[in-house]
Amino acid sequence: MKKLLIALSLFLSFSASAQKTERPLVQFSGMIINSDSNTVVPYTNLTNISYNNRVVSCDYQGYFSFVAHEKDSIRVSSVGYLTQIVVIPEHISSKSYILKIKLKAEAINLPLVRVFPWASADEFKRDFLAMKFADDDLAIAAKNLSRGSVIAMARTLPHDGQTNQIMNLQGMHDNLVHMGSGPTNPLLNPIAWGSLIRSIIRGDKSRQSDSN
Repeated sequence: MKKLLIALSLFLSFSASAQKTERPLVQFSGMIINSDSNTVVPYTNLTNISYNNRVVSCDYQGYFSFVAHEKDSIRVSSVGYLTQIVVIPEHISSKSYILKIKLKAEAINLPLVRVFPWASADEFKRDFLAMKFADDDLAIAAKNLSRGSVIAMARTLPHDGQTNQIMNLQGMHDNLVHMGSGPTNPLLNPIAWGSLIRSIIRGDKSRQSDSN
């Protein structure tokens, strides 16, 4: 009987001390935001390291709410941000603690990585020797001023004012010459045939010089 009384008194003392050390419950709520841009940080983990490492995650809008104790330490962690420790204060009269937690972005310096598209040095040497380099300014200018390029541009570009004036004057002169009679047929003009033959000969010579 005496042992039973001793055990009962010890149990009552332990229960009384436990009630005295039990911290009040608090409804801990808030929002997680980025300290630089003030945008929400969704799905952040909040770990109560003072109460069995209980983990709670906020929603996609950065909002969280869970029950904790006064003086509990809450670890706030998210990928790409520095981890913070938040301590719930004691003697909260409203039994509700609301906090806006600002996380700072973590800058991670990655090591230098060099990426080579060749599996070996021999493949690099082969591709380098087969590489075609772009023409320099002198080669580009020579191509643009070649006879073929000039003729192609002359066929596509419109006439300037001087050329149009010369063509109009030539047309007016031909009309005055042939006034009162029909225009002459160039096929019956020996001078025109001579000019045609000379132009053909000049063209053959220029083509031969270009081929050489």
